[in-house]
Amino acid sequence: MDEKTTLSGDQLKQICASRHWQTLMADAVAQHDSTHWLQLADRAFEQLTEADWLEAFHGHPMIGNIDTLKKKYAHGRNLSAQEQGLVKLAAHDIVEELHELNQVYLDKFGFIFIVCASGKTAAEMLALLKARLPNTREQELPIAAQEQRKISHIRMEAYL
Repeated sequence: MDEKTTLSGDQLKQICASRHWQTLMADAVAQHDSTHWLQLADRAFEQLTEADWLEAFHGHPMIGNIDTLKKKYAHGRNLSAQEQGLVKLAAHDIVEELHELNQVYLDKFGFIFIVCASGKTAAEMLALLKARLPNTREQELPIAAQEQRKISHIRMEAYL
């Protein structure tokens, strides 16, 4: 992208599902060149409330649920499928356990397990999920938010 190009609303939706973040970014990228977008993204993330983070998390398919990847959230489906590509290669029992424990996680915390899945095998994600399940919601929300930032950075870099 050249320095005068901006991110479209559809691209911002693919990067992060929080409407508040999208609005903050749309205002910021219109005033800055692409070399500053990751910094602007972080500044926008710093302004999000818990409700904004939950909206962002809701824009992700549940890890381990391949049907969800195919049907849910068409605006980020291709990116999510690429990010979770190694899950598709996993043994059925690992994917099944990922799905089951993600439901346990959802029931406990009120949002799905968010992890930057790029380059991780299903077994690695399962281990991370198991390690994070004992957390309290107060511990887990900032961890999930940091993972959302990582995912958004990767998605944004695809446009730079």
